[in-house]
Amino acid sequence: MKLGATVGVRDDPDAFAAHARRLEEAGVAYLWTGEAYTADAVSTMGFLAAVTRTAQIGSSILPLYSRTPTLLAMTAVGIDKLSKGRCILGLGASGPQVIEGFHGVPYDAPLARTREIIDICRSVWRRDRLVHEGANYQVPLPEGEGTGLGKPLKIMDHPVRERIPIYVASLGPKNVEMTAELAEGWLPLHYWPERAHELWGASLEAGAARRSADLPPLQIVAGGSLAIGSDVEHLRDRDRPMLALYYGGMGARGKNFYNDVLKRYGYEEEAEQIQEAYLGGDRKRAAALVPAELVAGMSLVGDAGYVRDRIEAYRDSGVTVLNVQPVGPNRMQDVETVAGWLA
Repeated sequence: MKLGATVGVRDDPDAFAAHARRLEEAGVAYLWTGEAYTADAVSTMGFLAAVTRTAQIGSSILPLYSRTPTLLAMTAVGIDKLSKGRCILGLGASGPQVIEGFHGVPYDAPLARTREIIDICRSVWRRDRLVHEGANYQVPLPEGEGTGLGKPLKIMDHPVRERIPIYVASLGPKNVEMTAELAEGWLPLHYWPERAHELWGASLEAGAARRSADLPPLQIVAGGSLAIGSDVEHLRDRDRPMLALYYGGMGARGKNFYNDVLKRYGYEEEAEQIQEAYLGGDRKRAAALVPAELVAGMSLVGDAGYVRDRIEAYRDSGVTVLNVQPVGPNRMQDVETVAGWLA
């Protein structure tokens, strides 16, 4: 098991660079940065490529609707060049609230689009003359559309690697199955090790049965907040507002993928109550309603024995990259401690 950490843009670039280097020196092998409706992730990935030397640099995630498939492929080539082969292209559908509400494009066919994007990216990286005739993407534009002047092209650059790893953020059964079939890695959100197999085991097995022999074993990236100490358990509550946002506010009634995960974990009543409170404007109550057992099960916050037990639970469930968000008073020391345990 390797160690990863999520990083985001800071107001002071010098402090951000120092933080990234300290994480790398502490033993972090994967640095992840994402975007929702924040600053973009690509600029941060380029920055990380310049200030680090060994850590893998991954997007968690680039929403697949906001860029063309070929731009996603080109972006990965650029980051891979700048980092000397350390880019991971993390993709995800995000949700209709962000895609339609912020980007202004329809949220449709997420599984089919992801399949086509993976195919197009790998074709670009092989330097094929790109021809793709899919249900959602046609490259070049077909006859009768546009000016009619488009012709198959291949990327002018020579990529550092013909196969840049693609990791997919997925939660639904069919999407997870597709991830296990096609991607190099899986980025599940709200991963509870003891219950993960119940939710996703069948999908992972079905996808793995169709997985190409030329793909490496599927990497699974999951983890949570990290704080080690005898008096840090109260820090688990830091996760409650964000969990309430996802379970209650990321979508609408009947169309919230994260709320569906909470229900599948066995908290159907709590899922309904959190959503009602959040959408009704009572965010504090929504946060308080997030089950304590769930919060504890997805965190790495407690004394050393507790955290080591949680790490083993993640390992036993199949996680290969433990992703941490240090929140305690001794954040870098905690990262170094976990890196030592994993080593």
